[in-house]
Parts: sequence; C-alpha cells; structure tokens
Amino acid sequence: MSDPVLSPDMVAVIGATIPRVLAKVNALSAPGPGWTRPSYSELESQAHAVIEAEARALDLDISRDAAGNLFARMAGRDPAAVPLYIGSHLDTVSMGGAYDGQAGVIGALAVIAALRTAGITPASDIVLTVTRAEESVWFPVSYIGSRAALGRLEAKDMEAPRSDDGRSLAAHMAGQGYDATAVLAQTPPPPARFVEFHIEQGPILFNAGEAYALVEAVRGGLRYRGAEVRGVWAHSGAAPRNGRADAVVALAELIVAMNAVWDRMLAAGQDLTVTFGRVDAAGPAHAMAKVAGQAGFCLDLRSEDPATLDAADAALKAEIATIEAAHPGVRFDLGLQTRSRPERMSQKMLDWIAAGAALRGDQPRRMLSGGGHDAAAFATAGWDSVMVFIRNWDGSHCPEEGMDIADLAAAVEAVTLALLGDVA
Repeated sequence: MSDPVLSPDMVAVIGATIPRVLAKVNALSAPGPGWTRPSYSELESQAHAVIEAEARALDLDISRDAAGNLFARMAGRDPAAVPLYIGSHLDTVSMGGAYDGQAGVIGALAVIAALRTAGITPASDIVLTVTRAEESVWFPVSYIGSRAALGRLEAKDMEAPRSDDGRSLAAHMAGQGYDATAVLAQTPPPPARFVEFHIEQGPILFNAGEAYALVEAVRGGLRYRGAEVRGVWAHSGAAPRNGRADAVVALAELIVAMNAVWDRMLAAGQDLTVTFGRVDAAGPAHAMAKVAGQAGFCLDLRSEDPATLDAADAALKAEIATIEAAHPGVRFDLGLQTRSRPERMSQKMLDWIAAGAALRGDQPRRMLSGGGHDAAAFATAGWDSVMVFIRNWDGSHCPEEGMDIADLAAAVEAVTLALLGDVA
C-alpha cells in the first residue's frame, strides 16, 4: 500500500484558507496598536461567529456548550471511534498579536477544509474546537473556556474580577448570554484526543530555521498577580539614609535576589523562568521628592516540574524575609497565589503527528512549551493531548508578533497526512 499524499487541491485550500480567515478574525479588535479581543467580550463573540460561519460553509454540525465554547463536528466513518478535537482560542491579551491563538483555530479549520475538498471522510469524528477565555490576563483563572468544557471550573472561579473593569467572570459570561450556574453543572465529554496548533512564543525555531515542532510538555505556572510592598512615605531630601523604608528599593532588591535564585536553580539543572511582569510605582501618591511608601508588582514563576515551582516559591519567601529584616518598616504582601499544573503531552499523539510529518519529508524537533495553553487543560483532564508549535519571531503577546503562513500550512499538512494514514 502506497503512502498517503495530499492532492494539489488539498494543498491549495490549506494555503488559501489560512490567510483569508485570519484576515476576517483580525478585522475584529479594539483600537490598537495590535489586536485586543478581551475574554467574554462582544469582540470575542464576533470572532467566534466568523469561525461558525466558516464551519457552516463546510457543512459541519455546530454546537456550543454552556460556557460558549464552539464545537463544529465533521462526522467520521466510525461513530464509536475516539474523536479528534482540534483548535485553540480567539481572545487576546491587550494589544496582542495577530496569531495567538487564532492561528491554531484557523489551522484546525484548514485541516477540515482540505478533507472536504478531497471528499475524504476521516476514520473518526473531527471536532473543530474554539475555546473561550484562554488568556488569563483578563481573569485570574487559567484556561477558563477549556476547563469549563471539561467540567473543571469551580464556583469560586466565577467571582474572579476582570482586570480592566472589576466585574466578575459570571457577570461577563452573562453579558454574552451564558449562565455561570449552567457552566458549573454541565457534563463534560468523555476523554478523547486534542491537537492544538500554536505559535512558539519564543525564538528557538526561528533561530534554528525550522518551520514547526512538536511539544512534549507544557510548563506550569505559580503566580502572584497582585503583590505589593509597603514602606514609609518620606521626604526625599530630609529622610536620612539609615532608617528609610523605601518600597521601591526593597522591590528592586527582591528582583535582583530572584534573578540570582533563578541563576542558581538553572545551574543546578532545574527548569525555571522568573518574570516580574508588572512593576507599579507611578500612582498619584508617588512623586520625585518622595521616598516611596508603596509599590505594586506581579510575579510569574514557570517550570515543567511542580517541585521546582515549590522550591522557587520557598526561595522567594526567604528573600522577602531577609529584605524585611534589613529594612524595618518594609513589608511585602504577595496576595493571592494562583497555579497551573505542568503537563506532559501524549507520546502516542506525538508519534502520530511525527509520522504525518515524515510523509512531508520533515523531522520536527520535540520541545518544551514555556507558555500555558488549552492543550495542558485537556491533558490534565486525561485526554491524549498534543501541541504543534509554529515558528514565531519579534516576540509574542505584542503587536509585532510574527508568523509565516507557509509554516502553519506545513504543520497543517503534517496533521492532515497523519489523518489520511488513519483512513488508508
């Protein structure tokens, strides 16, 4: 039996679908720079409507769950076979990029469009999956849409305030026509398979000149989103060096100390990133002629190993204790801690896509994802979950976010070939 191949028509429809639908989705944004579609906003709902219209044009069976996650099903040959869900999200960070995670949704759409063009019925159902509210910058809850679909949200999550207006997740859900009580009560689907295309959000593939890769693990996170340090307000010229309780100096010392902790842990072979993503000492009480009595910050620790996160958190608290002892009057308040679990991706799914890639003549590397993604939520729920990274440059979560359409098309072709292998 000969190896499966993609027809010229299949290759053409993949190459045409990606830029055409990307342009439609990216036309929906709050004023720039970049792209802004907040979680559970009208803009996010409109983007979902764009994908729904595309799915209807492919004659897919459309449904939404109680949280507003969109599912568009292409029937397979065997209704009893374990279905394959493919997708990502359409919300963005504020002033984000053109590809995270819309490229993943549109890549999934392109897979189905290629099969439809060729008149091929897959071995199992394929479900285009468009989640809500993946970007946790809006609400301090990880993977809201996918966890809702999987029955893993909790009642306390519904009270989480949105970062820009303070209104609860439940209120924003209601504003888009979804009921929080129904979300918590919904029955999740049985564990299946999940594939997510996503830009890398880092420089490894770009520096290596490689179009795409397979993700074998997703880092977990430990975060303090609303931390602060309090000192004592004083006059900049009158307060002597000894006895100052300068909140900005204390925060600077903590930043330097945690960078040293990071260096030590990396040298010991531990996987870790340490990021002070927001430093705020510019409120109305701050001024040139004042010793700062307050400063806010957030801290994001990430690792593939939960024990490493715990060790970094312990080191953080030890450094805080040292700084407080050295500066009487200084006190840190880390606030609420939130966490997401590190997850390994499915070895079976990694090998399956690698086989499709080999049919293109590709040997994509296997690598770690530094960012969290819906695929991790599906893995946590017991699904065979995997990610395909697409080469990315000029950063991510920013207007300059870069991606070559041809790179995503290559990854889509690899997954489509894996599907054709199942049919053969």
